[in-house]
Amino acid sequence: MLIVGLTGGIATGKSTVSNSLREKHGLTVIDADSIAREVVCPGKSAYKQIVETFKDIPNLINADQTLNRGELGKAVFGNKQRIGQLNGIVHPAVKTEIVWQLLVAYVSLQRMVILDVPLLFESGLNVICGVTVTVSCSLEMQIERLLARNPELSAEDGQKRIQSQLSNEVRNYRSDLIIDNNKDLETLKREVDAVVKDLKPSLLVTILDYFPPFGLISALYTFTVNSIRDKYKGTEPPKKVA
Repeated sequence: MLIVGLTGGIATGKSTVSNSLREKHGLTVIDADSIAREVVCPGKSAYKQIVETFKDIPNLINADQTLNRGELGKAVFGNKQRIGQLNGIVHPAVKTEIVWQLLVAYVSLQRMVILDVPLLFESGLNVICGVTVTVSCSLEMQIERLLARNPELSAEDGQKRIQSQLSNEVRNYRSDLIIDNNKDLETLKREVDAVVKDLKPSLLVTILDYFPPFGLISALYTFTVNSIRDKYKGTEPPKKVA
């Protein structure tokens, strides 16, 4: 089973690509954002930890006892310490659920699974992916789309949210493939179609992957190659010499 890691900064169009992969191409998509919302529902362990850790934030809890994600976001974005605390609570719970969903996909004999994770590289989940794909666009377009999507945000809030994540340049450098979303929707859809056509494993490769010795070797190879590449290639593009 080929695990394709899909990532992209906020408002770059990653969700549009993910929906196309699920709806048009019928691929299984494991959505980390959706999982992240589920693990912080009232009564969950991560929810209790967040309430205790960020109890100083006004209006943190909505009337229905769910987290006020808007207020939480304003308080942590742009603050490395606080966003680190939040990630330290949410990421372990999300990873556990992702592993479970990958196992379900494996026993369901899926050829290719999309691992949709905004923080793919930050979380280290890229090491289990056979291929990594980034949806990218210019910073100017990213800000424009973010403010159009979230009109309640100020330009400063938008900048903070973008700056709290890896830059598009770093994601592009670390990815195997880049989907350029600087143009119109139809162009984006054609790029997605081409990526699926190029990546989808043949039936023979899939059968071999499900034969234990080959599957284990393939998994170990993927993990080893990705780990070595991160170490020797580096995680940031070389700085340009003036």
